[in-house]
Amino acid sequence: MPPEPETSLPPTFRRIAWSNLAAQLSEQMALAAAPLVAVLRLGAGAAETGLLQTAQTLPFLLLSLPAGVMADRASRRRLMVGSEALRALSLVAVLVLAAQGGLTLPVLAALGFLGALGTVCYSVTAPALVAALVLRDQLAAANRWLELARSIAYAAGPAVGGAIVGWTGAPAAYALATGLSLAAVVLLAGLPDHRATAGSRRHPLHDLAEGAAFAMRHPLLRPILGTAVVFNIAWFVLQAVYVAYAVQRLGLTAGGIGMTLGLYGAGMVTGALLAPRLSRRLTFGAMVAIGPFAGLCASAAMLLTLWLPTGVLAGLGFFLFGAGPVLWTISTTTLRQVVTPAALLGRVSALVMTATFGARPVGAAIGAWVAGRFGVEACLAVSAAGFMVQVLVISASPVPRLRHLPEAA
Repeated sequence: MPPEPETSLPPTFRRIAWSNLAAQLSEQMALAAAPLVAVLRLGAGAAETGLLQTAQTLPFLLLSLPAGVMADRASRRRLMVGSEALRALSLVAVLVLAAQGGLTLPVLAALGFLGALGTVCYSVTAPALVAALVLRDQLAAANRWLELARSIAYAAGPAVGGAIVGWTGAPAAYALATGLSLAAVVLLAGLPDHRATAGSRRHPLHDLAEGAAFAMRHPLLRPILGTAVVFNIAWFVLQAVYVAYAVQRLGLTAGGIGMTLGLYGAGMVTGALLAPRLSRRLTFGAMVAIGPFAGLCASAAMLLTLWLPTGVLAGLGFFLFGAGPVLWTISTTTLRQVVTPAALLGRVSALVMTATFGARPVGAAIGAWVAGRFGVEACLAVSAAGFMVQVLVISASPVPRLRHLPEAA
């Protein structure tokens, strides 16, 4: 499927793209600054920072589905503006309290939860709004730009946030994050309004069930959802133990670990940049399948470190973990936007987010149990087995055999 020239993307999408970049950078900088503030300023230990991370990620699991219902009932522009404004407000509150000496760990966690609530609503609503404002043949290009922005934010945001905290202190990092978030609000406020349906009077549980039933019965969406769940479980089995494994078995320093993790973001940027060229040479189904197969190759590289303990193989694995799955995200988001009726798109996107984010703590718990019972090395084998399963799930479906995007719903 040859993509439309990206210069033809409408001005309304460009506002979304720039707002997305600003919002993603703001989020990643704040996520990097929060544990540093907790440790350096509030004296938090490992358990406290773990609870802080839980507070900052819990809304993705608990509130994605209600946010999806809102996205299919309310004005999507207003929902995105309000959610980003809520996140900006949480950042301002941290900034003010830090300046006045009134910041405590529970307050930081509560404000992190509030900011993540805004991120959830933004993330669920964005695919539905993009699908309403961009032509069908432009969706792949639009999603590529959004994923490229996310990749840049993942690669640069934590580094910038951490550096600013180290150089000038937490207030400067939160001030920059707040400014970026407010810029996203201004950009979003200039978008045309869009409402999927007139306000439904049905019970929200009925709407949730309707979205879930559509996704689970669809022959293309069901295996994509299953693959994503298994991928995230396997990925977080590895994530749960990687730092300990890198120090104990690979002999990496903190700088070496940071470099291997940084290659994940570099891989995301590389994959997003290569997406247009690959889409001109591969079928749509092959573009989707690259992600799971790249994950399997990456896990094999990590598994090889048991016999060849070197950071080079670990870095190669993280690069592949970034480069392949970003192609999966671009392609599957486009497919979901095309095959899902507009009135259901918010709920279906929310279901995908809930399933994938919900799988992550499951994977981390499995990793912790396996490491405690059988050793850190066993986690690499369990993770590799999971990546093999997700390849089998998608390979057994009709998705890899798609030559083009299917007809729109």
